[in-house]
Amino acid sequence: MQSRPNDALWIAEKFAEIFAAGTDWVSKGATRLEDLAKLAGVSISTASRALNDSPAVNKRTKQLIWKLAREMDYPFRRYMPAGPIGAEATIAIVTPRPQGRNGGMSDPFFLELLAGVGEAARERDCDVILSHIAPTNFEDLSAAMTTSRAEGVIFLGQSSLHAAFNRLAETENRFVVWGAQLPDQNYCSVGSDNVMGGRRATLHLQRLGRRRIVFLGDTEAPEAMQRHRGYLDALEHAKLGVDPELIVPAHFEVESAESALDSLIHHGVKFDGVVAASDLIALGAIRALKHAGLSVPGDVSVMGFDNVPFSRYASPALSTIAQDTAKAGRLMVSKLLDSGERASRSERVPTDLIIRESCGG
Repeated sequence: MQSRPNDALWIAEKFAEIFAAGTDWVSKGATRLEDLAKLAGVSISTASRALNDSPAVNKRTKQLIWKLAREMDYPFRRYMPAGPIGAEATIAIVTPRPQGRNGGMSDPFFLELLAGVGEAARERDCDVILSHIAPTNFEDLSAAMTTSRAEGVIFLGQSSLHAAFNRLAETENRFVVWGAQLPDQNYCSVGSDNVMGGRRATLHLQRLGRRRIVFLGDTEAPEAMQRHRGYLDALEHAKLGVDPELIVPAHFEVESAESALDSLIHHGVKFDGVVAASDLIALGAIRALKHAGLSVPGDVSVMGFDNVPFSRYASPALSTIAQDTAKAGRLMVSKLLDSGERASRSERVPTDLIIRESCGG
């Protein structure tokens, strides 16, 4: 039995055969669907289905027709599938305008989370597309769903859109949100156990003998708010009391955190520990402490949150709370692609305490 040539070879040979026969009767720039069908030797309906990545058309035929469409300047963009032909599914990634976190895609935690989703999608033979849309309201969220040809959408972040996501869930179930679990939530979210993470970070510093512990970071964005709650729970558990002076707002940026802690030091507020709402914030804290002539961890112990790759290479290496972005990615992808009660249920990913040099033990 003769072996079947691989797809790429078959398409190349078929393509060469078509053009060897001559294509003068097709005028470039005015190619019709009928022309593509005739060139490929298929019906018009098959050509149309192929352009729309229909499962009723085999992979080879789809790839041949797409190659012809590009070569013949066929206006195929409106027919384009959400991703390359042959994928089991396509997932769209949409990032709302952030509340508290740096909006750039270079944010290290965003990149870690994106990698987790990408690897999980690859395991399921799925494509991932990163949308240009940055929703700020319900209408934007709805547009992200209705204009996407993907099987589902992962929103990386809640921002201030909790109510809008609840409204979206009334008519859509093809989405998952990375973020906190909030009261009266009607949509599926995946996120870390932020309360426990904030609690563990604070209690660890307390066990090291730290008594004046700063919470440095945003207290309104959903995830940061929960980390702050964990900090407050730990202070209550350790009977340390809450000093409002030690709750210091800062955005998820090195410069913002550095400036906020500079101001605290300048005003003579005494403290011996810092629980930061992210690793970037923790780095800003360390910079401010060094500029003030304070040693880390000798004078002040510092804890981060996220465990992004650079945290282990900081000087001193940063103690932090790790979020399992690989597991988070797998959960979000499975909740989009699978069915059943568990697929629609929100889940929390455990956090881990990572002890390095910056906390002193």
